[in-house]
This record gives sequence, structure tokens and C-alpha cells, in this order.
Amino acid sequence: MKREGKRPPIVPRPSVPDPRRHLLRAVLAFVGAASSLPGVRRIALVGSLATDKAVPKDADVLVTIDAAIDLGPLAVIGRRLQGTGGSINLGADVFLADMAGRYIGRICQYRVCHMRVRCHAQHCGERQHLNDDLHIVTLGPALIASPPIELWPRIVRRVAVPADTEALLLAQL
Repeated sequence: MKREGKRPPIVPRPSVPDPRRHLLRAVLAFVGAASSLPGVRRIALVGSLATDKAVPKDADVLVTIDAAIDLGPLAVIGRRLQGTGGSINLGADVFLADMAGRYIGRICQYRVCHMRVRCHAQHCGERQHLNDDLHIVTLGPALIASPPIELWPRIVRRVAVPADTEALLLAQL
């Protein structure tokens, strides 16, 4: 993941002693709900939960979708994941890629588009629930083609999977 700009690094300060457990359970719930949506083709885990980083700042999932999918239902599930992360002072991102392997943006954090000042989408409101802030965050083609851990429709491990990720997420899928 590439983040543009010169913002200082975010130092996570979770409000629970075991934030990984909390975020992994939230990802499990996300996968359970999102995998049943029409147009969702693949769900993968990217970012710090795919590593043994003790205190991640968020849960990052990559969802590959059909071009014509209605993002509304996925956005509801994605905001639930974001809210669960936020409830412990952490976050979550649902990154989106198309079937051609191109990164198209993230699920918008706002329930209703009002073209907010804080919205960084390049085409805010053009496609409901899509935050195409590609000038801020991008995922490279290699990460999209081969994410560290694919969760659905089948589990694929491309990295050494942390024990808690294996037990709390992969073993439950």
C-alpha cells in the first residue's frame, strides 16, 4: 500500500489489551457477510493482520468485485468493520479492485454522500460508496494479484501466517 503525502506516522493506541483478537473477529464477521453478496469475487487480508505486528493500526481487507456491483450492501458491511475498529481506537479499510486486477478505491466511510469537505474522493458522488482517493492511497498490481492471505472463496496463504490469524480467522472460515 502506498500512501501519498507527508503525514506523520499514526501510532496506534488501542483501548483493549489484545487488539489483534478484536480486529480478527471483526474481519471474520466481514468475510461471513460480504462473501454472500452478489458481485463479490474474492476477499483477502492485507496489511498488518497478515503479519505478526503486535499492535496493528487497522484491519485491511481487499475485495475484488464485478464492475456493475451495487456497492451499497458492501458499504454497510464495510462501515460495520470500520466501526468495530473505531470502537477500540483503531480503524479498518475495505480496498476495492476490479476483475482486471486494477485498484479502484476504498469503501467510503460516510453512509450518505453529501460531498463533504473532508472527502478526498476524486469523483465524490459519481459512484455511491466509492472513495476513489487514488492520489492518497493506492494498491499495486502485485499486491492485488497475490495478496498475502486470500480468505474467500478459498484460503490461500502466501506468507507465514501469524498463529492468532490462523486460529481466530482462517480456522473459522
